[in-house]
Amino acid sequence: MELTVQKPIFAESASNFVNKMSEFPDTILVKKEQWVVDAKSLLGVLAVSLQPGQQITVEVQGDNEESIRQALIDTGLFTSAS
Repeated sequence: MELTVQKPIFAESASNFVNKMSEFPDTILVKKEQWVVDAKSLLGVLAVSLQPGQQITVEVQGDNEESIRQALIDTGLFTSAS
């Protein structure tokens, strides 16, 4: 799924993002440019330095893609890019 970052994701927002993704049993990967990081890894999420206006791809390996998409949008950190 393609998403657009709405707010900078660092410190508290990154922690909230990782905690929300950790609620799901699926493997969730965030892809930005050459980076591919585990969405459940705080260090990984901080490393990609997500800033407003950037587009990312979220790859879900499991059955909860729609629930995860909605959870990400509900955080207010992302909007759907499509």
